[in-house]
This record gives sequence, C-alpha cells and structure tokens, in this order.
Amino acid sequence: MRFMLQVRASHDSEAGVMPSAELIAAMGVFNQSMIDAGIMLAGEGLQASAKGARITFSDGKASVVEPPYAAPNELISGFWIIDVPSREAAIDWAQRVPFRDGAIDVRQIFEAADFPADLLPPEAAEREQAWRAAQNKAGRS
Repeated sequence: MRFMLQVRASHDSEAGVMPSAELIAAMGVFNQSMIDAGIMLAGEGLQASAKGARITFSDGKASVVEPPYAAPNELISGFWIIDVPSREAAIDWAQRVPFRDGAIDVRQIFEAADFPADLLPPEAAEREQAWRAAQNKAGRS
C-alpha cells in the first residue's frame, strides 16, 4: 500500500526560512532509514508557495491564482511517498519524523485495484500498472 506523508507548511517555511543544519542531518538519517527499509519511493521538500501558483477550475475553465493563499498550516511544504503493508505502518513511520513542531498528514494513494471496472476498465488498469512498473524500474536503475 502506498501512502503520502504530507508535511504541513509553517510560517517559517512559507517565509523561506531554511531548516537548521541539525534538522537537515536528522532528516538525512530518517530518509536513509526508510531507504534501508525499502519503503521510500520519493521524498522532497517544496519551495514556499510564493514561488508557485494555484490553478482553479470552474465550469471547465482554468484560472491562475497568485499567492498568498490560506494560512500556512493549510499548505504542504514537503512529502514522502512510502510503500508499506498497512495504514498503521505508515503512521508508525510518520511518528518517527525528527520534527520538534509541525504536522504530517498520512494519506493512502489510490491504486488501480481500488476502482470498480466500470470506472477503470481492465485495459486501462493494465496500462496504469505497466506505466507504474516502468517508472519504478527507471527510478531504481
């Protein structure tokens, strides 16, 4: 089961304040522990939302919304994608993140098997699975 661990932004991350050297080192150790356990598929920090944009859709039309957006704790400042056997395992890993303050949301990622065949026909599910396998192979080569 794949899960995304979403790190909530803070006033500091939205202001572009870099984490301390100690936190960066601790995060490196944490990331390595997930790599060694064979569960980490991806993990990245995100620049402040001021360097991005939001695209909203209404009646089939896209609009660009420039920052600032909502309160920082409603934004994402980083993430990991992990592959673990259960929700409980994902929560266990999230609890190991070496943060002193903050919040992490644990969200399960949809798999092709989660969709009924009338929404995702078998041939589309097979295409999705083949694409994923190729991405995983390319990322681990």
